[in-house]
Amino acid sequence: MSPVTQLLASIFLSSFAQQDSQLMNPIIPGFSADPSICRVGSDFYLVNSSFAFFPGVPIRHSRDLSNWEMIGHCLTTPSQLPLMGQGNAGGIYAPTIRHHDGTFYMVTTNVGAGGNFLVTAKDIRGPWSERILIDVNSIDPSLFWDDDGTCYLTVQGTEGIRQAPFDPKTGKVLGEMKIVWSGTGGQWPEGPHLFKRGDFYYLTVAEGGTEYMHMQTLARSKSPMGPFEPCPFNPVLTHRSLQSPFHAIGHADFFEDGKGKWWAVCLGIRPQGYPYGHNLGRETMLVPVEWGADGWPRMGVEGRVPLTLDLPVSQTANRAEVVDFGGGKVPIEWSYLRNPETANYSAAGEKGLRLRPSKIGLSELASPTWVGRPQKFFESKLTVECESGLSAAGEGGVSIRQNEKHRIELFVQDGRVNLRTTIGPLSSIMKAEKVGSGAVTLEVVTYPDRYEFFFTSEGKRVEMGVVPSHYFSTEVAGGFTGVMLGVYAVAPDESGHFDVKKWEYMPVVKGEN
Repeated sequence: MSPVTQLLASIFLSSFAQQDSQLMNPIIPGFSADPSICRVGSDFYLVNSSFAFFPGVPIRHSRDLSNWEMIGHCLTTPSQLPLMGQGNAGGIYAPTIRHHDGTFYMVTTNVGAGGNFLVTAKDIRGPWSERILIDVNSIDPSLFWDDDGTCYLTVQGTEGIRQAPFDPKTGKVLGEMKIVWSGTGGQWPEGPHLFKRGDFYYLTVAEGGTEYMHMQTLARSKSPMGPFEPCPFNPVLTHRSLQSPFHAIGHADFFEDGKGKWWAVCLGIRPQGYPYGHNLGRETMLVPVEWGADGWPRMGVEGRVPLTLDLPVSQTANRAEVVDFGGGKVPIEWSYLRNPETANYSAAGEKGLRLRPSKIGLSELASPTWVGRPQKFFESKLTVECESGLSAAGEGGVSIRQNEKHRIELFVQDGRVNLRTTIGPLSSIMKAEKVGSGAVTLEVVTYPDRYEFFFTSEGKRVEMGVVPSHYFSTEVAGGFTGVMLGVYAVAPDESGHFDVKKWEYMPVVKGEN
């Protein structure tokens, strides 16, 4: 049996029984696009794009490439991360994380406010510096230090990948930004990274656009500025036209694990149904890399992302999440919409999160009182214990959000629980039911093809409705993110409060609710 046949067989079997003896891809499930990674000793640090969410550029840490802990963010202040007015296709694109001579460097693009910039820190957990702006009109910046200490800035350009020596202390390019490689002919060559192994400098690029024709290509040179020779078997990684649970594979960042083994992190999607739709967003995958005697890398299984990896099973990726918001603390994995009004988030007694409503609605490109985290599982259950102290015009509840125009809210308002769906210009209340006084439990059960909604009040569980998930996929909604699960509060007079007493989110066995 050929390696490709073995891969397809393992994919087919996995749909019936998960192989729980090995680590499964994706290693970071849910919205975790554009991964970049660096190693410092035995520690690995991974960052992802954050787009219009705040704080920006989440940082995860691991020592085994399997268990990843969120330890902070690179961008935690409005001066580092101005986001107002930017939608899900705006904000922070494609960060690169690097470590050189005792300093961490994170370089990225804020597409709607300042363009390319970098921040630095001595400690990965911060504090990170203010922005050092880079006067280069592009996206997807990356940094590489040569053996002689020269730093190179590599960026995506309209005619190909551009590069020049660079001063990371000032953000100044030292010379002309030259086109060093235009890829293999696929559209949108982007996400470039330059690295060195042995005598060769390797330039790896994502082509085809971050969609179903996405692919990873690679070239090498004896000089960091080229000329670059394309790999004879490009693309080195792709799932184009392959029957697979993974698609849109690309945006890879290569690294060595300190034990002589090479890997790459990349993004991919897991589309569902027909026609295809992916609502979890682009997720982080891990791919083993073997180097041939010819000096070219072989990625995965004949250029495909493997379903399983020869690493310990993750104890963190699929665990349940129970949050009581002690002291009003919002979990580090959670995000706000753009730059938040922090006074709207506080403690509700010893336990619980008190949301003070904003008059800003969920359809506006501003920062409503909203906080949430990525949907990680196709089959999952979210339960939120809450109590409303809002005025009759105010509403608060659970938010299922792809973007401003593709959302679902299960919310409490004026003695009723309502289910509202917004798809493009159309928004409607699907159902409204009276609710008893006091606390109410809002419940969402997710499946690959649908969301089911319930609430429980005074011991009675009420079904509210079913909404197809396809309307909240990237194929319908556009943008570059995935569905976020959150809580919110809105009131025209900004009076009252909405208390979230407990949040529980966990994977469920298929068929359970």
